[in-house]
Amino acid sequence: MFKRKKRATPGLDTTSTADISFMLLIFFLVTSSMDTDKGLPRQLPTPEDNTEEQELVVKRRNVMELRLDDGGRLTCDGDSVRGEELTRRIEEFVANTADDPSKPERSEREVHLMGRCRVSDRHVIFIDVSPEATYDDYFQMQNAIVAAYTNLRNTLAQERFQREYKDCNQEQRDAISMVYPQRISERVE
Repeated sequence: MFKRKKRATPGLDTTSTADISFMLLIFFLVTSSMDTDKGLPRQLPTPEDNTEEQELVVKRRNVMELRLDDGGRLTCDGDSVRGEELTRRIEEFVANTADDPSKPERSEREVHLMGRCRVSDRHVIFIDVSPEATYDDYFQMQNAIVAAYTNLRNTLAQERFQREYKDCNQEQRDAISMVYPQRISERVE
């Protein structure tokens, strides 16, 4: 009698699928925010050709010892400290404005743009960190150190150049860095 023809199911047109996927990918990449990691502003020493190590003798009064143990406990010369207190203690140690005999020696030096100045160029901040210490504790300690040097340099920049350290030109920044150089030594295991 009547025979029905089977109809074929039409195929799905997928030619534009790749284009749409690509456009969505671009859209999400452009509209999403990505956090950028910031590192520590430290300048490593240049590699030297000779492999001889020279021992540097430093007077005890010129050294501040920071220790961070595996429990996150931070000590400064044996006393337990926290971030803001550590910043204050480093500022007092490095500046040594009262010429305290228990704090670092200061020397007279000719500094470009500033003339003859008392310079804090003999201090060393020695850092000893336990390998089991957390990164968060380590970076909080580093931030406290950076904050101390920033405060010292900003104060000097305001006195000498009537502006903050970051707003000074390179020549002025170099002069300020000669007065308060970052002298940090870290134990490597």
